[in-house]
This record gives sequence, structure tokens and C-alpha cells, in this order.
Amino acid sequence: MKEFLSKIYQVDDNIINEYLSHWEACVVPRKTIMTSSGKTQRYLYYVLEGVQKSYYLHEDKQHIILFSYAPSFSGVPGSFLTQTASKYYLETITESKFLRISFEKHQQFLEEHRQIETLFRKAIEQLLIGLMERHHELMAFDIETRFKIFTKRSPHLLRLISQKDLASYLRIDSTNFSKLMNNIRI
Repeated sequence: MKEFLSKIYQVDDNIINEYLSHWEACVVPRKTIMTSSGKTQRYLYYVLEGVQKSYYLHEDKQHIILFSYAPSFSGVPGSFLTQTASKYYLETITESKFLRISFEKHQQFLEEHRQIETLFRKAIEQLLIGLMERHHELMAFDIETRFKIFTKRSPHLLRLISQKDLASYLRIDSTNFSKLMNNIRI
């Protein structure tokens, strides 16, 4: 995790080591809802192993917003950062191993160490840039282009995630997704 964080922003060794000492390991079985709509996310997660999805429900249908997997953070950022009820769900697709830190401990380090605050500001900037790029792809491109961009960027996810979930993430009908899988060379 230290290597992952150092790629975002360099923090003095003594500060980052102290911060990382407050993260605890946890294992969550597959198909476990970690954060529910209406509940507040109390921990920030760093994925060591496994795949998770964030989604919302509309008319009992899942609409997938994102997938998380190692090495990355996982969770519902809005709920964690503001300590308010989530509008979304966070669910494990596979058994997942995490490091996690409580909101209170994380907040304490943000307040006490400017370098940790800068690190997470830069991480949130990267998240925002990624979300804007994804929004652009969903709004500007047809289904075939979205599919091609996704398979070029994340081909490994085709083996880890069901076609139904991938279709939802790309906002493509499952039947059309299957046709794209059969007709487009990856």
C-alpha cells in the first residue's frame, strides 16, 4: 500500500508509516453487501485481493457505477467523506481482502498531517478526473466504442466479472453486450 500511495504523493516515511500502522486487515466473503443504501460507510478500504462493485437500484435493477480491485481504494466515497447515508451499495463480487481505516482515525491524520491531507486531495483529484472521463465516454460514445475502450483499458475484467455486470457498467443491453463479445476482436 505504501508503494501505491507514494505514486500519488510522496509523504515523509515516519508520517506514512505511522498512518499505515492504523490500517487493519479484514476479509469479506463474496456477494457481501459492505455498504447499503441508507447506511453510512464508516471505513475507507484499500483492496489487496478481490473485486467489488458499487451500484444503485432503480426499479429493482442494478445500475453499476464502478468496479474496484487491487491495487485501489474501495467504497462509497461520498458517504465516507461526508459521513452521511449512502445512495449506493458496495458489494463484493469475489471474496475480498482489504486493509481498512476508520473515518475517525483517517480524519485525525488529515487534520494533524498536511502531507496526508495533500495525499488524499490528490487521490480525490484523480478519482474526479476518472469519473469525468467515464461520464464523457457514457455520454459521447455509442455502445461499440464504449465496449472497445473498456476492453482496451481493462481486458482482465472480462475474466473476473459477469457479462451482466459489465453490460450494466457500460450501459449496454445484455444481449447487445453478448453480440459485441462475439463479433469484436479483443
